[in-house]
Amino acid sequence: MRHLTIALLSTALAILLASATAHAGTSEHYCPSFLAVDGAPEPAHRGEIVFSPYTHHWSHSPEHKPVVLVALDEQLPGNRFCGMALFSNSFGQPSTYVYAGQQFNNMLGNPNLFVKVTAGILYGYVGQYKDKVPLNHGGFSPAIIPSIGYRLTEHDSVQVKVLGTAGLMFSYGRSF
Repeated sequence: MRHLTIALLSTALAILLASATAHAGTSEHYCPSFLAVDGAPEPAHRGEIVFSPYTHHWSHSPEHKPVVLVALDEQLPGNRFCGMALFSNSFGQPSTYVYAGQQFNNMLGNPNLFVKVTAGILYGYVGQYKDKVPLNHGGFSPAIIPSIGYRLTEHDSVQVKVLGTAGLMFSYGRSF
């Protein structure tokens, strides 16, 4: 099952990247236009791909499986973005998170330190695990995920996402 989930995530990521690359030469956005800040300068990068190989759970459970995530964000004027994450959740179920977010740069006076907050719809906690996320209805539930990140280079960053009472997700981001 784990190999199938990784294969599905890899295939979906390849499709997303191919779509973003083919679309990158145009000035159109995939994200809804109301998310962009009117009059704000265009972002320095078109998007970001994020990979998370590890999630630390606050409490151990023998049911927990490794969490692997890939996400693709489109950057918008005003430090806003939208995106989609595909991941294997803590119980080995293929899952998706579709979201919009805001990035706050230059935190604590450090130009490399940033905070992100996303809000969106999560899908994938079903069956016996449906009660593992709040307000779950038919596998769909709302989510708000804050994170803190550090820019290593112009294109590379590391990020830690706070997953509420569940744990911390560690990830790497690459802007393009």
